[in-house]
Amino acid sequence: MARFKRILLKLSGESLAAGTGFGIDPQRLSEYAQQIKEVHEMGVQIGIVIGGGNIFRGLKGAQKGFDRVKGDQMGMMATVINSLALSSALDTVGVKNKVLTAIRMEPVGEFYSKWKAIDAMEAGFVCIFSAGTGSPYFTTDTGSSLRGVEIEADVMLKGTRVDGVYTADPEKDPTATKFTDITYTEVLKRNLKVMDLSAVVMCDDNNLPIYVFNMDVVGNLKRVMEGEEIGTLVHK
Repeated sequence: MARFKRILLKLSGESLAAGTGFGIDPQRLSEYAQQIKEVHEMGVQIGIVIGGGNIFRGLKGAQKGFDRVKGDQMGMMATVINSLALSSALDTVGVKNKVLTAIRMEPVGEFYSKWKAIDAMEAGFVCIFSAGTGSPYFTTDTGSSLRGVEIEADVMLKGTRVDGVYTADPEKDPTATKFTDITYTEVLKRNLKVMDLSAVVMCDDNNLPIYVFNMDVVGNLKRVMEGEEIGTLVHK
């Protein structure tokens, strides 16, 4: 039995680059698709949000002179590219899926609505939510929280390149220690970089738990769904 019935899986665009810093690594993309297939075959309803940092990040663009709104719009388009890549990889392994966009861009993807997404997931489709919230000044973290709340997910699974939430950045501080679980309030109080402030607050307000784990280790997504404690649970 799967630990959760319906999940919102948040994937890092930068992880798609598999350490190269830019673009899409075909091997990493294939590994993600296989992991999603494993969980889909457990009967889990899956919604996915994937970032665009491997292609373009609006805030960094603004720091280099881009107009912030246009920069964020470019970032939204980057998430669409990644979503289409993931959709194609899922097609290859035989998983039915739909790309739903926050901005109208048929025939690239269907225009998002909560009811369309839930109907599709209940019919056995994996839904990939792209273009963020459709508005500038919001990150894909916030977009993930919004979609997770809207589709009434049991949990947001945040797949990153680290295996949970630490007292400090484990890639920079070797003394950092990992939490098995932590409250939203403690995350905010400690200013831990789990997700953007607005994303954490939205999850807190709507009681959507966040489970942070390392998605780059093949098989970890299934382990989470089987109840293994390999990450950090953020909760009330």
